[in-house]
Amino acid sequence: MGVPTDGVEIMKIRDLVVCWREHAGAPITTREYVIKLQLYDAARIQALAEMYPARTEAQIITELLTAALDEVEEAFPYEEGNRVIAEDEYQDPVYEDTGPTPQFLRRTREHLLRLQGNAKDNADG
Repeated sequence: MGVPTDGVEIMKIRDLVVCWREHAGAPITTREYVIKLQLYDAARIQALAEMYPARTEAQIITELLTAALDEVEEAFPYEEGNRVIAEDEYQDPVYEDTGPTPQFLRRTREHLLRLQGNAKDNADG
């Protein structure tokens, strides 16, 4: 459905309609995030929940946020570094990305490991 990257499938917003017809489940954090929506956005969430009654408003918000974060990651610019990390099919050098993507992925992995550890601790204890 989405584009795989670093072992994680990237969700495109256009893929959500297909996803909403199914019951895909990913691990969910125990932490809750409280947000206030603009009225128009709240109305759109309610409209989507009516159109896809198998999805709750919380599921729709979660999936939209996931898709938006995936698109933010894809939108980060590639910034060519000095270090050659590979060669392409034409034997041209491929340089490391020194832009925001590697930092975002590193920080995401760090937080994911911490959250997974917290989830395991909560399940064990």
